[in-house]
Amino acid sequence: MSGLARRIGLFDATMAVMGGIVGSGIFVAPAIVARSAHSNAAILGVWLVGGAAAMLGAFIYSELSAARPAAGGQYVYLREAYHPAVAFLYGWALLLVIETGGMAANAITFARHFLALPIGENAVAAIAVGSLTVINCLGVSAGARVQSALMVVKILAIAALVTFGLFATAAPAAVPFSGGNSLGAALVPVLFSYGGWQTACFVAGEMKEPRRDLPRALVIGVAAVIVLYVAIAFVCLRVLGAERLAHTAAPALEVMTLAVGPRGASLIAAAIALSTLGFLSQSILTAPRVYFAMAEDGLFFRSVARVNRRTRAPVVAIALQGALTIAIALAGTFELILNYVTSIDFIFFALTAGAVFIFRKRGSTDRKIPGHPVTTLAFIAVCAAVVISTFRQHPLQGVIGLCITLLGLPVFFLWRRRS
Repeated sequence: MSGLARRIGLFDATMAVMGGIVGSGIFVAPAIVARSAHSNAAILGVWLVGGAAAMLGAFIYSELSAARPAAGGQYVYLREAYHPAVAFLYGWALLLVIETGGMAANAITFARHFLALPIGENAVAAIAVGSLTVINCLGVSAGARVQSALMVVKILAIAALVTFGLFATAAPAAVPFSGGNSLGAALVPVLFSYGGWQTACFVAGEMKEPRRDLPRALVIGVAAVIVLYVAIAFVCLRVLGAERLAHTAAPALEVMTLAVGPRGASLIAAAIALSTLGFLSQSILTAPRVYFAMAEDGLFFRSVARVNRRTRAPVVAIALQGALTIAIALAGTFELILNYVTSIDFIFFALTAGAVFIFRKRGSTDRKIPGHPVTTLAFIAVCAAVVISTFRQHPLQGVIGLCITLLGLPVFFLWRRRS
């Protein structure tokens, strides 16, 4: 991986962790959670439990990233713990299902909140993806700077939402609430909202001090997001109340409208647009390093491992992901894809956590996970619960996602034979 330049420091790595987590979902997820939980305490409790699960994941990936600080992150852990085929399936699913589908959906969300251009939302989404793809082809420093700037703006926007929400008129005293009483169902959107911390591991090969800074960035970034998310859930409950929160489609928009009027609605709409743009920037910065690592292993087109001599960026890998994302966004099929993104993603989360046991048995990791093995097993159990729940809710899409992933097996053996 010597072709990549080590130019990312602790601050940019932390912003990458937070940028991989914080997207547009947090501005609507509190309402989805309120429809399944039965009280203010349960709603806030679910966000805290989800945050605890994310922190467990951060500790697990901290141990793995400190032991193997190479470009590709999760791909490398799976390759060395199990078999190159497992790692290839992850990269295959990332390219065809997980990353490009999520990016296309977020690009459309950005387009819906960005009304300056008099063209269709699919075209705006394609322009956004194309622009960020070009920026990241200019080098990891340029991509990291843009990502960090967008994350700082997102933090300021969330801080404004929380501040105005704290000073707004509180909702009347709680009344009997006829919402749901399924904490398991409430936990699924929460865990989805907390997902994404692992993508910062993809750029380990371009960090100045990956063994030191990446574990720190994971823990600091996840801790900061927990604070932001719980604060947003709290102000939504404070201003709207549990019942009104459960029946709104845009809780953040409604909070800001009640707090400061129509201007508040415009402000939070801009914040949602920036959040989706920041997620896109982070995805374009990090995920192509997985395809780069696959190509370096001889399991993908060799050109994908090509690094631009001047910018030291894997431009072919970046362009490939950008092109597929643009195609999905223009086709408008992202909504179907999102239904099976979650289940496939959490299958690989569980497998990656299981890699800790394998590496510890070999004596090849630093011990950084508090409470292991209990905490690691708890994280795997949470992942299993999410997979089972999503397959129950969307069985057809779940099977389609699984089939696309498993189709990577014959491709892997074909490529391995060729190389």
